[in-house]
Amino acid sequence: LSERLFGDHMMANTLLLGAAYQRGLLPVSASALEQAITLNGAAVEKNLAAFAWGRAVVADPDAVERATAAPEPPAPELSGLERELVALAVDGDQGELRRLVEIRVPELVAYQDADYARRYAELVRRVQVAEQERTPGRGELAEAVARNLFKLMAYKDEYEVARLHLDAFEQARLRDELGDGAKVWFMLHPPLLRALGLKRKLKLGRWFVPAFRALRSMRRLRGTRLDPFGLARVRRVERRLVGEYEELVAGALGALRPETHAAAVELCELPDLIRGYEDIKLESVERFRERAAELSAAAAVSA
Repeated sequence: LSERLFGDHMMANTLLLGAAYQRGLLPVSASALEQAITLNGAAVEKNLAAFAWGRAVVADPDAVERATAAPEPPAPELSGLERELVALAVDGDQGELRRLVEIRVPELVAYQDADYARRYAELVRRVQVAEQERTPGRGELAEAVARNLFKLMAYKDEYEVARLHLDAFEQARLRDELGDGAKVWFMLHPPLLRALGLKRKLKLGRWFVPAFRALRSMRRLRGTRLDPFGLARVRRVERRLVGEYEELVAGALGALRPETHAAAVELCELPDLIRGYEDIKLESVERFRERAAELSAAAAVSA
């Protein structure tokens, strides 16, 4: 949030200060804290703004997310294969749905392979067809699935971290921000090593880039018996979530009609509850599953 608002991470502590105050965790008044920021004399306007934004995150997090969310990147130039997969997913122009799919299909091809992206495209198409047949003129359900299925399929594991570190856009961004001569360190804390007792992040220099290339080339091992990272609990959960979500979508389509459309959209947007990494992510997965069970039970009763 600090980087989105101020262009760097320097205001992060003041954002946290504002959040802590708004939570009622600090035994001092807002005016006293603002006076302290002013008397300190360092980047006063920025720090006062950060304090206010931190309070806002607690008071109305959705409004802050809407106000600060980065715009989605424009759709990339698609290869012939990617255009075929987009056409498989979306019938016709379909505006926002096509835009969503045109961004996500190339990402899934790069993340794993064309078959993986085809799995995504086929489910999006199935939802789009069912939605148009049973609730003509609506598109929110297909858009929800296009966003949330991608989120679950493109979880950030060791192979994806390697791919993103090698991304040409990311490399260009680092050069622009830090210059060609800057020393770059990669701070990594793989779940496998964490499970084996490693308590701190590994600090690795540019000499580790060949290892990133090797990991990227190994991404097709993801989810197979040969996956060296697949035994970690969080990875097993991430793999299962895709199938669980596909089952939720199938259930929502089975009961889809005009009066259940809003509930189906809510159900298919539930992966947005899943946030964070490792233990935090696992806790949010439990909340996702509990809410999914509640909504599915309510849908069954109403049906």
